Amino acid sequence: MEMNEYYKMLDLSRRRVRSVSLELKRFLYKKIDWNDRLIAVTGARGTGKTTLILQHIKDAFAERPDDALYVSLDHLWFETHSLDELVDMHLKNGGSHVFIDEIHYMKKWQLVIKNLYDDYPDLNIVYTGSSLLQIDYNSGDLSRRQIVYHLPGLSLREYLMFEGVYKTHSVSLDELLHNHMQIAEEITGKIRILKFFSSYLSGGYYPFYKEVHSGYDIRLLQIVNQILESDYPAIESINYTTVQKIKKMLYILAQTCPQTPNMVELYRQLDTDRNQGLKMLYTLQRANLLNLLSAEKATLKNMSRPDKIYCDNTNLMYALTENPDTGTKRETFFLNQLRSAEYQVMYPKQGDFIINEKWLFEVGGKKKSFEHKDLPYSYLATDDVETGRNNRIPLWMFGFLY
Repeated sequence: MEMNEYYKMLDLSRRRVRSVSLELKRFLYKKIDWNDRLIAVTGARGTGKTTLILQHIKDAFAERPDDALYVSLDHLWFETHSLDELVDMHLKNGGSHVFIDEIHYMKKWQLVIKNLYDDYPDLNIVYTGSSLLQIDYNSGDLSRRQIVYHLPGLSLREYLMFEGVYKTHSVSLDELLHNHMQIAEEITGKIRILKFFSSYLSGGYYPFYKEVHSGYDIRLLQIVNQILESDYPAIESINYTTVQKIKKMLYILAQTCPQTPNMVELYRQLDTDRNQGLKMLYTLQRANLLNLLSAEKATLKNMSRPDKIYCDNTNLMYALTENPDTGTKRETFFLNQLRSAEYQVMYPKQGDFIINEKWLFEVGGKKKSFEHKDLPYSYLATDDVETGRNNRIPLWMFGFLY
């Protein structure tokens, strides 16, 4: 590689870093130990992975900017150039860190990352990729070398911070269950939380909402198409027909959430069999477009029909359906926020959700009866109320878990 090509990419990296703002940072920013030699950040398109790493570069390399090189593998430059050669040139010119965006656009990416890690012991690597990436956590190739982080969309807590109306730390579920009245009084004494909660449900989950305003739903649909038409084929060898089938599946299921449709009829409409249908279903969950709820934990080797199917988040509901059902929005929000905060959520024999095989929840409006109030560790997440009492907890408060 000639030096002018290296300087071209270094200059592009500098421009990207200069353009990013340090004003608002996601919760994951402080959780990442940036000293680790190999870091992976996965997440759905639009959640802010690129901004996250650019902010770190701007923060950490302000006095030595040329030590860090940022590249995005969806850039046309890589059609005729090699990442290996670029990294080698970067190290020979005094560089020490490389930040690789959109890793899923590289064939055999896991082997490439492993070789870079092993061949350059003085190199620190951070890479981002689609949530569709099949990272084998049981494999010795990368699992013992890298730390993997996942970036979901904004929590309600982060949305309030992005709006500049309220800033506070996250709380654990245990802390919320025991101190929700005190926490709610502190928050509702300063802002009209239900107003902001409503805005968040319709258009506040993806950080880019601040950039597009009235075109938010259109942008979100474009991202859905890009995930299925571009990211998915880049990761798995699939044809155009399969892409069209999985898009059709998403739109059909979005209209029926959270009830599980007649799967046999669904497979018939898609002209596919059960095995292929289940694979597409779980692919949509990996893409953070659907959220599947089951009584038993599903694995790649044991995929079964879920008990309920939801859109991943309420913003997707608004983008994919004309009139989102209120009850479904409530359950979708609850499920999304708990799983994004890395709690295990399963479908119980009684109630709506069971968390970490311990806490039982029902979700509903402020007039909903508490059918399982006598069961231990049983709670009601109630919409349209600012404060709760005893085991009745305002639904919006579950947006403060991360």
